[in-house]
Amino acid sequence: MRALVRVWAIAMNGPALEGACAARFHALWQRCSIGTTALDSARIHSDLRARYAEPQRHYHRFAHIEHCLLEFDGALARDPRADEIEMALWFHDVIYAPGATDNEQRSADLFAHYGHAELASAFVDRVCELIMITTHRRWPEGIQQAWVTDIDLSSFGLPWPQFLRDTRHVRAEQAELSDAAYYAAQGRFLRGLCARTQIFHTAYFQQRYEQSARANIERVLAQFASGAAL
Repeated sequence: MRALVRVWAIAMNGPALEGACAARFHALWQRCSIGTTALDSARIHSDLRARYAEPQRHYHRFAHIEHCLLEFDGALARDPRADEIEMALWFHDVIYAPGATDNEQRSADLFAHYGHAELASAFVDRVCELIMITTHRRWPEGIQQAWVTDIDLSSFGLPWPQFLRDTRHVRAEQAELSDAAYYAAQGRFLRGLCARTQIFHTAYFQQRYEQSARANIERVLAQFASGAAL
């Protein structure tokens, strides 16, 4: 399993990045399709890449999807039932307007638009449900939702320099807010995570990131409270 992660990481960091990503997405779409063509998946992948490169994005860029796919590979790449999870990861932030409350719904709607003619309707419905769990506004129901939630939050457990980089990128997406307003809003979300018995829902991510995520969150909350710049 770790070999799979290393192979994908090498592809991600090399000159064949876009080709490797396109090939991976095409293979996923083909596995799940009831009649797509290579042109269809290429067009969809091109649209995804363009949307994740929009100028208002700093954190919710394709780098976040790359991270999610790496974590997916480490946890689930050999699970033949995981295609719905991977599909949801590709699409879960495809629509992103800073400050909007319906980004996930619009992302799910775009996936449904693309999937309607090419994928089984039950598959589309399940993926849309997985995209919607990344609002993090409710407790996940079932193991698939738990995996998607944990993968989406896994960057909270990265080493402090990477966590701080991501925090600064999230802050940059909310540039219209004052520091006080941003710290208050983001602080509520972070304190809500820490108030849980466990931040992560699966044993895999609890063992991998629970302690480091709590330490990172507590450290950045202290920084918020001090009023120091990120």
